[in-house]
Amino acid sequence: MSGDTRVVAVLGPTNTGKTTYAIERMLGHRTGVIGLPLRLLAREVYDRIVSLRGPSVVALVTGEERIVPPRTQYWVCTVEAMPEGMGCDFLAIDEIQLCADPERGHVFTDRLLRSRGLHETLFLGSDTMRGPIAALVPEAQFMRRERMSQLVHSGQKKISRMRPRSAIVGFSVDNVYAIAELIRRQKGGAAVVMGALSPRTRNAQVDMYQNGEVDYLVATDAIGMGLNLDIDHVAFSSLTKFDGRRMRPLAPNELAQIAGRAGRGQKDGTFGVTGDVRPLDDGVAQAIMDHRFTPLSKLQWRNHALQFGTIDALIRSLEAPSDHEVLVKAREADDLQALKSLAESAEVTARCTDALSVRLLWDVCRVPDFRGISHQEHANLLDVIFRYLHERGTIPNDWMARQIKRIDRSDGDIDAISKRLAFIRTWTYVAQRKGWVDDESHWRDATRHVEDRLSDALHEKLTQRFVDRRTSVLLRRLGQKEAMVAEVNDAGEVTVEGEFVGKLDGFRFSQDKGAGAAEAKTIKTAALQALAPHFHLRADRFYNAPDTELDFTEQGGLMWGASAVGKLVAGADALKPMVEVFVDDVAGPEVAQKVQRRLQHFIDRKVAALFEPLMNIQRDETLTGLAKGFAFQMVEGLGVLPRATVADDVKALDQDARGALRKHGIRFGQFTIFMPLLLKPAPTRLRLVLWSLVNGLSEFPESPPPGLVTVPAMTDGPRGVDTMSGYRNAGDRAIRIDMLERLADMLRSEDSRGGFEAKADMLSITGMTLEQFSGLMEGLGYKAEKGEREKVKAVDTVIAAQPEADTPVMDAGDTAPATAGGETPAPADVPEGTADIADAGQAPIIAEAAETPEVAADIPQSSETETDPGTAPDAATSETEMEVFYTFTWGRNAGGNRRPQQGGNRRPNQGGKGAPKGKPKGKGGPRRDGGNKAQNFSARPPKKEKAIDPDNPFAAALMGLKDGK
Repeated sequence: MSGDTRVVAVLGPTNTGKTTYAIERMLGHRTGVIGLPLRLLAREVYDRIVSLRGPSVVALVTGEERIVPPRTQYWVCTVEAMPEGMGCDFLAIDEIQLCADPERGHVFTDRLLRSRGLHETLFLGSDTMRGPIAALVPEAQFMRRERMSQLVHSGQKKISRMRPRSAIVGFSVDNVYAIAELIRRQKGGAAVVMGALSPRTRNAQVDMYQNGEVDYLVATDAIGMGLNLDIDHVAFSSLTKFDGRRMRPLAPNELAQIAGRAGRGQKDGTFGVTGDVRPLDDGVAQAIMDHRFTPLSKLQWRNHALQFGTIDALIRSLEAPSDHEVLVKAREADDLQALKSLAESAEVTARCTDALSVRLLWDVCRVPDFRGISHQEHANLLDVIFRYLHERGTIPNDWMARQIKRIDRSDGDIDAISKRLAFIRTWTYVAQRKGWVDDESHWRDATRHVEDRLSDALHEKLTQRFVDRRTSVLLRRLGQKEAMVAEVNDAGEVTVEGEFVGKLDGFRFSQDKGAGAAEAKTIKTAALQALAPHFHLRADRFYNAPDTELDFTEQGGLMWGASAVGKLVAGADALKPMVEVFVDDVAGPEVAQKVQRRLQHFIDRKVAALFEPLMNIQRDETLTGLAKGFAFQMVEGLGVLPRATVADDVKALDQDARGALRKHGIRFGQFTIFMPLLLKPAPTRLRLVLWSLVNGLSEFPESPPPGLVTVPAMTDGPRGVDTMSGYRNAGDRAIRIDMLERLADMLRSEDSRGGFEAKADMLSITGMTLEQFSGLMEGLGYKAEKGEREKVKAVDTVIAAQPEADTPVMDAGDTAPATAGGETPAPADVPEGTADIADAGQAPIIAEAAETPEVAADIPQSSETETDPGTAPDAATSETEMEVFYTFTWGRNAGGNRRPQQGGNRRPNQGGKGAPKGKPKGKGGPRRDGGNKAQNFSARPPKKEKAIDPDNPFAAALMGLKDGK
């Protein structure tokens, strides 16, 4: 670099002529490069220089546009697209304060530190950069430029009162076009300027404003970066913006950058807010007028000395920290994120074995994520592009054509066109990369034409959007004091002056969310006025609707089709819930009462139908005394009561009382007293709602899926939710109440003291594996001891074992009932135990080995294993297969949970011989042969036998049988 190099920082507020000064200085040199923050501003500067020197010597280079004549002397670029190492005489960077920007700041900082002209370098920007530039560029000289006009705060103004030559600034596409449509309806039209527009579209809009065809401009903050327009007033429609990661308020210096567009040249300008925006604080407004802002102390920085030996070396160099206190490491940019994602691909790593491949990968990773779908989607696209470039040297024409063809459509809604516009910007960028495509000129023209067509289509669609038209119509009618016409269609959609404003959901009006606070009240008033007669028509149709059109939700809501029309609230009785309706006040009390009556009728009939057994027991006047009191408890329990909670009451019931209750379908189970009909899915669903209302729950538990015998244990919900759901918690699972009672029937015939194994029927009714069943049994109060033994294999010929002489053969009716659950009745309750067992459902199931081969295989053999006659004994026993089994014994012995008693001084209940003593020995578990069959005993004295009637004609035969027994 020659010794006469001059570095100057030209600092000052907006409207000081800094950009014009830089253009004049550049044209005074033979060659020059100027870097600008936006492609819109780059296009404006390019057009100005072309008008002065002609297109043959001026180049325009942005990420998405490249015009480079053969005799180029002056380069107009975006900062990211500035060519490096050209050796130009002059170099300028505009808006240098963007060095502090979290997203792009590291690029501007790199230009500040490393980009220089051979003879002159200018840095243009805000006064807040004086300190960092002095610290980082000691040789820099400073030039202060004063604003050429005054900037005055004018407070808040309505858009309808905005004066001509005003610019209204928004920070989203929807906001910008809504305001533009509003102004078009009231003021005759507005030009639109956004950074996402193509240069051709943006220039046409600006020309329309500059030529006076329209007096208003609606723009994003893109106008804050040096665009020179004849603006007298700038109004902010919002003071917050989305910066790519979050919504945040704009800083005073950012507001000043935009507000400074007002008052160009010697003409003063004003700024303020409009719409629903709160007025600016006095301190902020004064700081903008005086151009006083907090100086910058830190700049974003990323290492430029990149190592391309390997991907890991490149990443390390990009993440290297700064050694200067003013420079802070920039947050991970999109290009670095993409590089890290691609580095995880084995194929990409295998390709990047040399510096050229790594450099190519880095160039691909720097393709901006215009689409913004997701980080991974962007990385996948870059992976495809990199593989094509690495394999072929260029992107295939047919593949490129397919990508563009899919995008080249102007149909669809606003979102679809916006996405296509973002997609085509990616391919426009790719087409600008030198050497990436075969015919660069063709693909650049193709992508630019598609972008222009999509931009025009997007503009047309947005200006026709109903929400924008609605806003302008309502505000204009409001100003003209005209009555507004509203209508409601059959789908409940409400329109005002032909524009959609909301929807009638049931008997409540839901306003469209797109309305701002200023016109929201007007919209709702007009809509509700139109709905007044419609409410009465709808109420009549609702009142006459069949019950099939109504339903309740598991959270207590009341629905009419897909519309919520009310909710259930607790009443004086669990079976008599009340109704709260959802009806707008404007509908009137008559409509509300009609809706309330219809919903009350619906829920009353629903309760009566699903809980008919409870209704019948309430109306049964023949129930008296203890039976009537117990019936009342069943009603309060909605048809399901844990036996432990009413054990004393059950004991107090005599057989007549129990019989009267059984006639109503009440089953006295070992664990639960319940009505089987009320365990069906529909009553269970309603029972949970009614129970939740009575208990004042804020969130109602949902009913289990129908048809499942066991479900995960209901431990997170309120106490008793398992019972109300028709289940009982047992360990990690909850088992359905009726199936639990069937299991209890089977367990009564087992030796719970000496130990027993699970039968196939037990596993079958629970649908569990043996290991899961052991957990269930432990949850019911049993101890489960795990063991292992040699598995008995099936044989070709099964020889039926003959019973020993002293072993009685027992029928299913010989099975003695033995209590097995936690709620085992006390011995005093045994007289009615036989009736309880009959209530409990099926007779105990006895699985006989000879009937089921699988069961026979599970029975441990105490004698020698039989083998096929043609098989040698050694061959039969050479392969040993082991099986796991569990031995269950009763585990509770405290309080009301009594261990089942077997043996001792109790009389046999049904005549078995012998009683097992203690726990069975060996691996095989309890023996099942007749000599050791478990017996059940009762402490009660034997019943007195009924005398034989001597007049009975069969008396003699009966006496003979009795004597010979």
